Amino acid sequence: MISLRLLNKQKNYATEFPPNYERGHTAGLRMLRVAAKIRAELGREPMGALYEGYGRAYWDQPKGAGMSQKLGTVAHIGDVLHAIGLPAAFATAADDPSWDAALEAETELALSRTGRDVGTPIITFAPPDGVSFFGPVISRIPSDEEAVPLWNAVLTLAQFPGFAELKRSLREAPQLRILGNLGDSLQHEDWRGGHRADAQPEPQA
Repeated sequence: MISLRLLNKQKNYATEFPPNYERGHTAGLRMLRVAAKIRAELGREPMGALYEGYGRAYWDQPKGAGMSQKLGTVAHIGDVLHAIGLPAAFATAADDPSWDAALEAETELALSRTGRDVGTPIITFAPPDGVSFFGPVISRIPSDEEAVPLWNAVLTLAQFPGFAELKRSLREAPQLRILGNLGDSLQHEDWRGGHRADAQPEPQA
């Protein structure tokens, strides 16, 4: 598991990131604490359902649902756990920073495999000793017919010993329900340093 909040703990969010990044990164850390507790007590088996549950509980919600305020709260995480059949009591781990050391160690382990100038996700192919990459980054959910060929293409690239990067900063805007743009006409965004080029850090007080 990788925590962007712990990775950037020495940075000034007000001057080095666009607005609301700290809130999002902190919510992510809180959800990772819960995942770490569940993994420690129940093993790795629930992680797939939890990952999907977290995603559906945010990205698949309608625009204007107020998710930016709910995301990462104990109540929100508890609802996710209930929906996937896990005890909602695990959600209180969101407030427990004792999990941060393990999360930070895993974050550093992931970056030791890729180098530090990357983002998330990081995937290790043929673990534990296989090569690791940041990505893939896609802007829309592939259909069932598209998903397997897409993944096989990623595997093909990862299995070539000399492959390092395939990248563009000009991207299609994410096609997500939470953004209210499913089915909209194609739009592109230029990304730099992990965020849109037109997004500016919050002004200093």
